[in-house]
Amino acid sequence: MFNMFSKDIGLDLGTANVLIHIKGQGIVLNEPSVVAIDSETKKPLAVGKEAREMLGRTPGKVKAIRPMKDGVIADFEITEIMLNHFIRKVNGRSFFSRPRILICCPSNITQVEKNAIKEAAERTGAKKVFLEDEPKVAAVGAGMDISKPSGNMVIDIGGGTTDIAILSLGGIVTNSSIKIAGNVFDNDIMKYIKEKYKLLIGDRTAEEIKMTIGTVFPDGKNEKMEVRGRDLVTGLPHTITLCSLEVEESLRESVYMIVHTAKNVLEQTPPELSADIIDKGIVVTGGGALIEGFDRLLAHELKVPVFIAESPLTCVVEGTGLLLENLHLIDK
Repeated sequence: MFNMFSKDIGLDLGTANVLIHIKGQGIVLNEPSVVAIDSETKKPLAVGKEAREMLGRTPGKVKAIRPMKDGVIADFEITEIMLNHFIRKVNGRSFFSRPRILICCPSNITQVEKNAIKEAAERTGAKKVFLEDEPKVAAVGAGMDISKPSGNMVIDIGGGTTDIAILSLGGIVTNSSIKIAGNVFDNDIMKYIKEKYKLLIGDRTAEEIKMTIGTVFPDGKNEKMEVRGRDLVTGLPHTITLCSLEVEESLRESVYMIVHTAKNVLEQTPPELSADIIDKGIVVTGGGALIEGFDRLLAHELKVPVFIAESPLTCVVEGTGLLLENLHLIDK
């Protein structure tokens, strides 16, 4: 009888966004991982979407903080405030439901960092907290059957980290995680525009450029976009026109680091599993998968078919939902 009230919650604690999946309800929350605090009283003023609106636009005493950096907790207190806020928001006021929570984290974080995430979740009133490697959960969410003894490869390009893993028999065989992902791409674009045009732009503008006209394939799309920012020379607002090829040029170095890491993972893979991957191809998940040309570039460089997952942004949290149905697949 009691089970009626306890909800299982799956949590994708990302550098850029937090997504929450509740068993039987699907994805109930998708908000930016941002908390706005009053820098004098240290009190939180807004969390998630409202706080993101404040990024780069706040008066002196309001600070918008991203507590997750490169997929790990950079600010413990703020992360706890954020988790608390989101879990209370979706769990409502039902006091007798202490949920079981499954949280995904990058595959290369330390035990200390894992414990920190676990503690933060336990303090929000969870009955039990499971942690699972992000690439494994992403693969499950992308519809791969990882329980069989055959090789599956997933490249999860998030906000803070890119996780690359080969999975078989429900576990990770070889993997690598690098701190080059969406946020680094945004910084690359900002740096490029600053150096080439002497124009300062903010994070949000950089992200907009990346999603609107960005490409990582040299013969990819070629579109133009007007970009507004502050002229470094005059200090006044100024507008330039940017094209896709320039975005490709600005991202090239970082993107090739991802390609290189994927090659390394493939080189360390047992030959039988490599054969499976040639048959099945590689699945790309995460927000980075949405940048035009990523699949073509990877296929071209790795000589293996590459597919973008059906809904790359929600793969990980959908995977948590599936794993909560099949708790035997979780590493206890």
